[in-house]
Amino acid sequence: MFTRRQTIAALAALATPAIGHKALAAPSEWDSWDTQVTPADFDLSTTNPWGLHPRYLPQQVAANPGLIPGDIHVDAVARYLYHIQEGGMAMRYGVAIGRDGLYEPGVYTVQRKAKWPRWRPTDSMIDREPGKYAQWADGMPPGPDNALGSRALYLFVGNRDTYLRIHGTPAPRSIGTRASSGCVRMVMPHINALYEQVERGVTAYLYPTDGTRL
Repeated sequence: MFTRRQTIAALAALATPAIGHKALAAPSEWDSWDTQVTPADFDLSTTNPWGLHPRYLPQQVAANPGLIPGDIHVDAVARYLYHIQEGGMAMRYGVAIGRDGLYEPGVYTVQRKAKWPRWRPTDSMIDREPGKYAQWADGMPPGPDNALGSRALYLFVGNRDTYLRIHGTPAPRSIGTRASSGCVRMVMPHINALYEQVERGVTAYLYPTDGTRL
């Protein structure tokens, strides 16, 4: 026999899934999605089913003297992201940057990292393109079709979230272009590799599109 209290608790437990808790993804789903977006026999520097120009494939290159290992530098002209390593080297990745008027050069700090993040367009994005973004005003669940893709690095100025991200994209053919609403996009398997190497608190430099320095 159930007591009245037990009956109420049981009914509440049955009702909980219908309220929307499924929006949270389990780590087992992350593994499944990682497999889904990563080509078979993936090699970071050669695998290219996306048809990228070869120069946008990741490769290790010499870094400019004096750069701090761990920091990130985004060359908005060449569409490269450099992750500085020890020994004067860097890993270079191809990226897409913000469209005209939306890219925001500056000096930022990576204050947060997330695997398979949930995404919500900013209010300005919804106001600018309601037909495209208003449907996601309450957020887009994580997954391979999510606008932030498989990983995201969150860029802050001090303690202020700028809503700028370095993130994966379900549109890999945009790499090398100006396509986003301000964020820096990467191929998902590429940012998956970068994500594991980036520490919270490092500095990210997003350089101007005219080739000047910050």
